[in-house]
Amino acid sequence: MKNRWDEDRLNQIGNDPVELRVLTSNLLGEEEDLVLHGGGNTSVKGELETIFGEKEKVLFVKGSGWDLRTIKAAGFPPVKLEYLLRLGELEALSDSEMMRQLRLALLDPQGPTPSVEAILHALIPHRFVDHSHADAVVAISNTPNGEEHLKQIYGDEVLILPYIMPGFILARQVAEATRSLDWSTLKGIILLHHGIFTFHEDAKTSYENMIELVGRAEEFLASNTDASTVAKRDYACTNEDCLQLAQLRKAAGAMFGNPVLVRMDNSVEATGFAALANVADLATRGPLTPDHTIHAKAFAAIFENDPAAELIDFEQAYRDYFEEHAMEEHQCLDTMPRYAVWKNKGMVYLAGNRKRLEIVKDITQHTVRAIQQGEALGAWQALPKSDLFDVEYWELEQAKLKSGAKRAEFEGKVALVTGAASGIGAACVEELIGRGAAVIALDIDENLDNKFADASVLKIHCDVTDGDSIKTTLMQGVQHFGGIDILISNAGNFPNSQNIDAMDDGNWEKSLELNLSSHMRVMRACLPFLKEGFDPAIVIVASKNVPAPGPGAAAYSTAKAGLTQMARVAALELGVEGIRVNVLHPNAVYDTAIWTEEVLAARAERYGISVEEYKTSNVLKTEVRSIDVARAVALFAGDSLAKTTGSQLAIDGGNERVI
Repeated sequence: MKNRWDEDRLNQIGNDPVELRVLTSNLLGEEEDLVLHGGGNTSVKGELETIFGEKEKVLFVKGSGWDLRTIKAAGFPPVKLEYLLRLGELEALSDSEMMRQLRLALLDPQGPTPSVEAILHALIPHRFVDHSHADAVVAISNTPNGEEHLKQIYGDEVLILPYIMPGFILARQVAEATRSLDWSTLKGIILLHHGIFTFHEDAKTSYENMIELVGRAEEFLASNTDASTVAKRDYACTNEDCLQLAQLRKAAGAMFGNPVLVRMDNSVEATGFAALANVADLATRGPLTPDHTIHAKAFAAIFENDPAAELIDFEQAYRDYFEEHAMEEHQCLDTMPRYAVWKNKGMVYLAGNRKRLEIVKDITQHTVRAIQQGEALGAWQALPKSDLFDVEYWELEQAKLKSGAKRAEFEGKVALVTGAASGIGAACVEELIGRGAAVIALDIDENLDNKFADASVLKIHCDVTDGDSIKTTLMQGVQHFGGIDILISNAGNFPNSQNIDAMDDGNWEKSLELNLSSHMRVMRACLPFLKEGFDPAIVIVASKNVPAPGPGAAAYSTAKAGLTQMARVAALELGVEGIRVNVLHPNAVYDTAIWTEEVLAARAERYGISVEEYKTSNVLKTEVRSIDVARAVALFAGDSLAKTTGSQLAIDGGNERVI
């Protein structure tokens, strides 16, 4: 476990306790083996001056929705310390009432809701408190002799407590266990199957205690396991695998009630685990920590030959699990698995959006490693299903089901955009991710590497005139997001202007290849996946030159006219599959790469007008931008025009010749 303490960063913040808390929280969050995606929590005790000039003792504790890796001072809402201590003295308190009381104890009514473990942090009599779900510590505790191993590692320096649900009852457990304890003798507290706390009056010491204690657990694992503990195996996905992923995604979405994303992990570690003879048993015993059930459910699905068909086995197992443990007040969650073993091929992750998909992936990858380490120590022994159910169906989580949070328009959907590195293509990518889509962005241009920092975009260099390149690209995209729902066929260029009597064969052929034939190849390759998509749609970006061609543009106009005709035929052919095909005809979109300042100036001078007049020389006297085209793309791709196919729409500010 790496000690990331940085004196330079410390010198920049001084001695402000909250800033110190931010620093060490960020250091903990930078280590994935300690906390993942909002896991863990930290706090610092201090003082605030009220509006009456009185000093109030407070607990600055991590707020709900913040991640330790990126948390700022605003993520530590101040809570009245004495109020928390009085809450800790109560004999009983439901979790929903506890959260209401935590809101009442806030000194900043606009601050985030304090951590569910705020009372526990208040009861620990040290200024700084750090809590993580350290993989090594929890992996050791998830074995038959886990408690004995931990006592061997830590002796009397760490208090080891049995698992109990987070929240008020956990705070009461710790209070009872430490009532007559000399806190100065302790470096930490371990909650079996859950995590580890460290604490101190000094921020650095509390942080370094965490690093030291977790490091000892890692050393114990290293001494009692070897490189062969984590199985590894190579596997390369086939086109048939990708099609089965798309079919799985469609079936899983039906169980989830909305479009979902699916990712295939065929890394050597994932495939090695999937090839273990007893993997079906291992993957269904339970997760690394019960908290993970909130994100990933209590056990995995197992696939062998036909994942889409085999989903029914998980659904039945999940319903049996619910019926066995549910009480009258429980509302059954969706029955879609969040992770699955595809035997001998790898792991599969499923989620309603890209952020959730990353969470499931990271949790599963850490769990797969820990399971094999636990097996090497004797056996992987997660908590009983009843305890896992209590966390997955925690009243605080059930309350979220009634919040009615609205999904983004394209959440869970996958769009493929060609010509994505600039201009209209880039604007389409931005518009679609802004509406919740995951996007496979294709372009041959190296500038693609510098675009789209958002992780919802998978950037792939692809020559759309090369059938093999298209096939490889689609396999990569489908493995990453699970399928394709929307195809934005946009790639193209405007060739050199040539009259027919001077037409160069090369110029003609290149235009037909890129502006027509490549679109056919991309569409043809996407169709098997679109047929398995959610409300599938194809949007073709053609040109004003189709309804209103101009002299010198025969190579371009002919290709775009052929593209439009192909789209019309596709609409007729694909309607039976529920795939909509529509065409846009942009014109004079001047914020694209071909319209440099020099070109615009030359064109304006040719007509004897200013550049601004040239850019707005349409019926509406307005400038057409890439974003205007992108919004029209989203309109055709979305639900608003769900009953429209075979349509052609001009995006040109009104062109007299088109009208």
